[in-house]
Amino acid sequence: MAFDGITVAGLCKELQDTIGGGRIYKIAQTDKNELVVTVRPSAERGGGQLRLYLCADPSLPLVYLTNTSRQAPLQAPAFCMLLRKHLQNGRIVSVSQPGLERILRLEVEHRNEMGDLCTHFLVIEIMGKHSNIIFLDDKEMIVDSIRHVSSLVSSVREVLPGRSYFIPDTQSKKDPLSETREGFLSVLGEGHMEVSKLLLKSYTGFSTVVAQEIAHRARLTQDRSAALLSPSEKESLWQEFDKLVEQIKAQQFTPVMYCRQGDGRNAGAPAEFSLVPLHHYADCSEVAYDSPSALLEDFYARKNLYTRIRQRSADLRHIVQTILERDVHKYDLQCRQIKDTEKRDKFKVYGELLNAYGYSIPEGAKSCEVLNYYTGQMVKIQLDPTLTPQQNAQKFFDRYARMKRTYEALTRLTAEVKAEIDHLRSIQNALEFSTTDGDLSQIRREMEESGFLRRKYTGRKDQRNDGKKGRARTPQSLPLHYISSDGYDIYVGKNNTQNDEITFRMADSRDIWFHANDMPGSHVLLKTRGLPMDQIPDRAFEEAAALAAYYSSGREQGKVEIDYLERRNVKKPSGAAPGFVVYYTNYSIIARTDISALREVQ
Repeated sequence: MAFDGITVAGLCKELQDTIGGGRIYKIAQTDKNELVVTVRPSAERGGGQLRLYLCADPSLPLVYLTNTSRQAPLQAPAFCMLLRKHLQNGRIVSVSQPGLERILRLEVEHRNEMGDLCTHFLVIEIMGKHSNIIFLDDKEMIVDSIRHVSSLVSSVREVLPGRSYFIPDTQSKKDPLSETREGFLSVLGEGHMEVSKLLLKSYTGFSTVVAQEIAHRARLTQDRSAALLSPSEKESLWQEFDKLVEQIKAQQFTPVMYCRQGDGRNAGAPAEFSLVPLHHYADCSEVAYDSPSALLEDFYARKNLYTRIRQRSADLRHIVQTILERDVHKYDLQCRQIKDTEKRDKFKVYGELLNAYGYSIPEGAKSCEVLNYYTGQMVKIQLDPTLTPQQNAQKFFDRYARMKRTYEALTRLTAEVKAEIDHLRSIQNALEFSTTDGDLSQIRREMEESGFLRRKYTGRKDQRNDGKKGRARTPQSLPLHYISSDGYDIYVGKNNTQNDEITFRMADSRDIWFHANDMPGSHVLLKTRGLPMDQIPDRAFEEAAALAAYYSSGREQGKVEIDYLERRNVKKPSGAAPGFVVYYTNYSIIARTDISALREVQ
């Protein structure tokens, strides 16, 4: 996931082909490190409007064309006002990239207050924590920048108004676009490190992924040292290096996103993107795009979806895990205590035997051996010599009564703790499948109502409040909707609230209900349109069962046993936790967790 020089080269070509020759219509600074430049392309390029998104945030610098509008503040910052003054209605003469640097230069022609034609440059540097957007005059002097860098921050280059602009050469890397065979072989001869690391260290614009790809194409393992390469291996490496460079020079870019495959919880998550084919990502699925901008926008949107929701749910996952560990420990302890009470009936029998044979036991005896008339065998009973046989019998009866009370209380408590463990595990499973703020809000509301979280009352009415004191409006979150290969609607609950929704409010009595056997999972509903079960195609059953397997805690097993039955036979006990149901007669099917053939309705 590197915004490297090759990505910038692909973006440079796209921008030159789309906004080159266009006029800057609007400039907005949507954040302290973000700009959105609206451009009207020339008539021969279709006209209309295009938005160029520029971000110099140190954590995630980005540049791409987008259709997404962003809210700008009412009061524009000073840097935005400066750009509007000089660049608004200016014509973009060209978009260029120096070498294979992670830098884009927009050359803009405009007329000043006197009506004279002037040239300015907008430079976007995409360099991690050193990223910046810099405004230059025609003499390459810095007019201003979105981030000021003084000598106290950087001893290499100041980025301040009035300073000369230059590209710092701090790592002395070579330009791969002008590299020769002799120069490349000399680099290999001087290196005493892994091939991919040597390429990354020696050439500008290369990311770790691209360096590993060159080594992979040359059939070299990633841990091979450059110093140990044979002449034929070095020649092969040069050939692959040269092919890639020629592809970049010819501007032959193929924007592709690589997504993880399999049935794990990260299946479908974006793993990497590239504008050149990555053969060492053969175990990932490929998603092709028409342009680098479309690729970048979708990749970071998906990545943000996986990471942002994961971060936002971290507190809930931590709370659930903490309570779950406590309950599991409590449940184990209670089970051991129940096991200790299993011998309670023995003490009841001892009391009865002492009452029956007490007359024959001498006073002060420490033990006695009597016939157990329940089993017909002799049994030895330890006695307290300071007590009479009748008092010893009462002592055994008291001990039996205490154990019986303990057993009855623990039986009730363990059932409650087990139900709470099952509830927490269902919440834990739902958190893994949450993809929106609405999903998390529903889970948080469920945890508050179940007592796992303390409800927060603000006592204020604001735009996020539904008008009731302390009760915030829950963002909309709906069950997943799929269409089977035969055209049947299938609904999947992503959490317990949605499980109850589809099972008891959306379902008709003859719809088919699916759930993973004896494990947390989603309720899945196959809508039958009123048809009896024997008239539904087998494939619809298999696909609905696959969804129940995929959205269960057994997802990574590959195959899961799924129970299914008509919805009218599914019952919810009074006072049961959200998502908890019972059923007594059902069919079973072993389902795979592969749902790639199913189409989700957005």
